[in-house]
Amino acid sequence: MTRPELKTDPKYDDYDYPTTAPEVQSGHPGHTTPEQDAQVFQLRTQLEQAGYKERLDTLCMLRFLRARKFNVDLAKQMFIDCEKWRKEFGVDDLVRNFDYKEKPQVFEYYTQYYHKTDKDGRPVYIEQLGKIDLAAMYKITTGERMLQNLVVEYEKLADPRLPACSRKSGQLLETCCTIMDLKGVGITKVSSVYGYVKQASAISQNYYPERLGKFYLINAPWGFSSVFGVVKGFLDPVTVQKIHVLGSNYQTELDKQVPKENLPKIFGGTCDCKGGCALSDEGPWQDPEWKKPPKWEQPSKTSQPTTTTTAPAPQAASNAGTQAEIKGAQQAPMGS
Repeated sequence: MTRPELKTDPKYDDYDYPTTAPEVQSGHPGHTTPEQDAQVFQLRTQLEQAGYKERLDTLCMLRFLRARKFNVDLAKQMFIDCEKWRKEFGVDDLVRNFDYKEKPQVFEYYTQYYHKTDKDGRPVYIEQLGKIDLAAMYKITTGERMLQNLVVEYEKLADPRLPACSRKSGQLLETCCTIMDLKGVGITKVSSVYGYVKQASAISQNYYPERLGKFYLINAPWGFSSVFGVVKGFLDPVTVQKIHVLGSNYQTELDKQVPKENLPKIFGGTCDCKGGCALSDEGPWQDPEWKKPPKWEQPSKTSQPTTTTTAPAPQAASNAGTQAEIKGAQQAPMGS
């Protein structure tokens, strides 16, 4: 059987990794309809006419279109809002120059890290919320630097992490497998970090769409499943299928997705990286066989319009705000 291929544009598409999604899903690379291909062309053309020159590759266009159910107008507005934010936040300079030197101290109170891959080849992202203490953290760092770190890690997820994982697996990988450990989390801790999580959620939802792969909430406290059962009614069904709420007996379910040797010992795996898994950043993106220099290390062209445009309208929401919080919380401050 002929392997499906991504319909590319030579002007923007320069990939050095596989570009066909492993599963046949409508609107995903290699599995698009002629109508969807036309919508990619339409979106890119409209953005070019507005003066944009960067991030117009086909994979990016498809992610924004999927996030807006292939409504070209909404996807265009989402992209414009994203580019405006990138310029205001200074994303391109941040990813090249940011030094999160206080990270080991911050991790004492809020542990978040990428660590190896799941059985599908995706990067595994882990968060431990039990020790979270913003008051203590803000003696070490600032909320602004935490958000800057969030953005830098999202950029590194897009390149070099996901491309390296795609090379190793032999198929396109665009999402993460997230493990969020709720052990020790009480309602008082949740409320104290709500402001930060809300900001992180907005960044996740609005500017890094379609990065949620599988999401495991482990050590969920009593009653959490009931609450989540209500929340599911507000979420996109596609998102709901990716979320697994597990109590303390999570091991069997987690082992189905993450190899024991890739899972830190604290979660029942066998991995014990030198210096600790949380600070190792182990994965294909560190392996000389699969890693390549990220494209953001290269000089960038301006991605802002060359002509004066009207201020973008507020972004149209694709899902309920609760989804944004869940997606943001699962990736804040690094991603998946």
